[in-house]
This record gives sequence, structure tokens and C-alpha cells, in this order.
Amino acid sequence: MPAPGELTLVAPRRAKPPRHLADLAPGERKAAVEELGHKGFRAKQLATHYFTHHNADPDTWTDVPAKDREALANALFPPLLTPVRDITCDEGTTRKTLWRLFDGALVESVLMRYPDRVTVCVSSQAGCGMNCPFCATGQGGLTRNMSTAEIVDQVVAAARALDRGEVAGGPGRVSNVVFMGMGEPLANYNATSAAVARLIDPTPDGLGLSRRSVTVSTVGLVPGIAKLADSGLGVTLALSLHAPDDELRDTLVPINTRYPVAEVVGTAHDYFVRTGRRVSIEYALIRDINDQAWRADELARVLAFAGPGAWAHVNLIPLNPTPGSKWTASRPKDERTFVRRLEAAGVPVTVRDTRGREIDGACGQLAAADLEAIDEEAGA
Repeated sequence: MPAPGELTLVAPRRAKPPRHLADLAPGERKAAVEELGHKGFRAKQLATHYFTHHNADPDTWTDVPAKDREALANALFPPLLTPVRDITCDEGTTRKTLWRLFDGALVESVLMRYPDRVTVCVSSQAGCGMNCPFCATGQGGLTRNMSTAEIVDQVVAAARALDRGEVAGGPGRVSNVVFMGMGEPLANYNATSAAVARLIDPTPDGLGLSRRSVTVSTVGLVPGIAKLADSGLGVTLALSLHAPDDELRDTLVPINTRYPVAEVVGTAHDYFVRTGRRVSIEYALIRDINDQAWRADELARVLAFAGPGAWAHVNLIPLNPTPGSKWTASRPKDERTFVRRLEAAGVPVTVRDTRGREIDGACGQLAAADLEAIDEEAGA
């Protein structure tokens, strides 16, 4: 039973994704391989192929006997993500991929290449149950939680594309992962935390990313934030706040009626104290809704009330509007004023790079478009 006051969000019951090597912790893989009738050391070989070489093609496993490859691949590397379409922009350095999961659910990931890093934005749920009105994913509702391996495989697919030089700029490597795609990561806590572990485990047990380079975003599930602080994973927390006052945030982020601003910001500050990781405060600037100068002042006050010092960094996001939505990005002058007011209060602030606008950059837009096309074909 959940603890008193703890939020329990249950995705609709569906068939489980097939078991994959990435679903298993390093200590579980040897037993799984032995249960299949193979030598335990094969587990390390398979992990090396997948996590180090980003390769799940048994035909290339020259260190595994040919007679064993197909059986091991069938048992531990079932296909999880099938690409539906890729759309690129920014001269090929930004690539958004729509994936179809084993049960037909659709999710999205985005690879963004910068001069000094490559960031992959991953989904943690098919859809989302948070119902934020300005978010394309939230308006589609929750289909189901993703498995650990489905989350990890988005990163491995990006790494494989970079290995092969399929992204503009030539071969490269993934340096950063952000859980800012479809879904609320902390509503799928077990799979999210296990996926983070696979990302930061040293190769060949995992992908070997730095803890500092992994960011988990949340709309403010207080029990999940506290649990993540206790996990020892030590990754960066991003809090999608979007409003500094309860009256507005109740509308923009409905979960605020359960976990109001003061509580969620206070818990984010506790995360900073526990982990030493500065928290990112995500704030989508929406024209005439939350971009008033007085709200910038109130945001600075709320952050200062939670704790002294520069424990949080405000990341302002020019809203990427969804088709037909009344919500749109702030005027440039209002954005500049918002920034100046935060800076005047001593709050570290940046405006996020607006990549992906021309490729349905807002999470959920590509999936929604594909579902609409399927519905139109069915009705034809």
C-alpha cells in the first residue's frame, strides 16, 4: 500500500514488453544466461556488444559460438523500438524519431548535436497522465509505462546512429541524456531509476555516462523526488514549475492541486541539499499567461524562500505551440523583461535553445500526427 499522501499513478493494464538484457541489472544477467543453458561469462560478452558497441546483431558476435547466437539474441535482444519516421532540421544535427513499440504504442526521442556535446531526449511513458493543457503529450493521455529496456534502447539507438556517422558532423558519442520526452518519469519510477542506472553504470555493464550528464525531469511528484534523492543515483533534477503561484499552476500543471508550489519547491531544495546537484527549474514562457514581470519577481521570492544561495538555475523555455492551441510563446520583449527581473534578484537564468520547431519539436506532436493519419486511413 502507498504511504499516506503518496501519489500512485497506474497506467492502463497492457501486455508487458518482452524481457531484454537492459532490463536486467549486471548481477542478474549471468543467471539469465545460465538459465538459457549457456556459460555465465557470455553475459559479459553480450553486455559488451550492446552497451559498448551498441550492437544487437548476432551475426557480428564473433566471440560467441555461431550455434548459440540466434538463441541468445531471441531470448535477450527482442526488438523493442521500430522506427516509424525520422525528421531532421538544423542542417541534420537535430533528429527526431517516432518509434513504434511492440504493442503499437508510439513514443518519440530527439537527438541534438551541439559543437561540444550530443544530447538525447528520451521518453519514459507512452503518453502522459499529467494532463498539462499546453502539452501535446498530456492532451493525448497515458497509454502505458515504458520498460527499462525501452527507455535505454532509445539512447543505444542514438549512439549507434552516431557510431555509423548517420548524424551530420560525422561519428560521435552520446554525452548527455535528458528525461524530457513523452511521459512523467517519476510516475514510472522503477523503470526510470533502473534506466538511469544502466546509463551511468561503467561499460560494459552500462553506457558509462557521467551522473552529471543525466537529467530527470518531473512536474513535481514529491514522493518521487524524495525517492530519487535517496537512491544514490545523484543525477540532475529538473522541476517543471511553469508558474510561481498556486492559482495559476493549478491550471497549468494540475498535479499542483496535490503538491502545491511551496511543497514541491521545498522538496526540490531538499534534493539539492541531499545530492549537491543544483536543480534546474523549467519554466515555459506562455504569452500573457505566466510571463508577467511580477511573476518573475514571485519566482525569485519562492526560490529564495525555499533556501539560500544559488541552489537552483531557471531554464526559461520559449513555448513550442501545438497546432490549434491557444497557448503560444511570449513576446520577445516580455521574455527579455522576465530574464532581467530574475537576474536583478540574483537568480541564475538562461533561455533554452529552441531547436526542433520545424519538426514538430514539442513532445507528442509527431506521435499525434501519426495517430491522426492512422485514424483517417481507418475511416476512409
